[in-house]
Parts: sequence; C-alpha cells; structure tokens
Amino acid sequence: MARILLAEDDGSLRTFLTRALVRAGHEVVQADSAAAALPQIERGGIDLLLTDIVMPGMDGIELARIAREKLPDLRIMFITGFAAVAMTRTDAPADSRLLSKPFHLRDLVAEIDSLFPPEQQQPA
Repeated sequence: MARILLAEDDGSLRTFLTRALVRAGHEVVQADSAAAALPQIERGGIDLLLTDIVMPGMDGIELARIAREKLPDLRIMFITGFAAVAMTRTDAPADSRLLSKPFHLRDLVAEIDSLFPPEQQQPA
C-alpha cells in the first residue's frame, strides 16, 4: 500500500496510529517531531506525510511545506485537535487533507486508502 511518514509528538497516539496503519497494510516510519521527520524526507521514498499540526518547535504545516519542496508528488494529510487554527492557515499545501481529532481509526484508514486507489498501487 503506502509508505507513510507519521510525525506526531504524542507518543501514545503515534504508537496507536502506527499499529492501526500497519494492520491496514501500510508501512509506517515514525517521527516524534517535525525536526525528526526531516531526515526521512531527505531520504525520500515516502508516499504520504501524516502529521500533527501543533507540535513543539516546527509545526506540521511548515514541515509539509518543506516536504513538498523536496518531494513534489508527496501526499499530505494533517491530523489535529485544533481544526479552527488549521483552517485559518493559508500556507498549507492546497491539496492537503485535514482530519480533526478525535477521529475513528476506520475514518483515517479510509481517508488514506482513498489517496491510493488500487489501480495506482505498485505491484509487490
């Protein structure tokens, strides 16, 4: 399926999301901050950046902007408990998606799966 870079500063949520996404057939690379995600972006090979918006230091929107410069075809999805803040930001990539916390895992998986229709997936 997809190789996902998950940038989330809440360790419990990061672990929970990783388990769910792996069970759904995705490969997940974890980062506990935007700064920790940057080296993985530099290495490439990521299909989706799944990032919290509000994190200490660099926020998820800035991370997404940098990631999109390095990887122009990268899909981006934000997860946040502060949707009102996110909706006022104009510097997020226009084609990014937003999922507000709390959300059900099946909604997250369905949203990610919609980004990677079967006809676009690479054979194993």
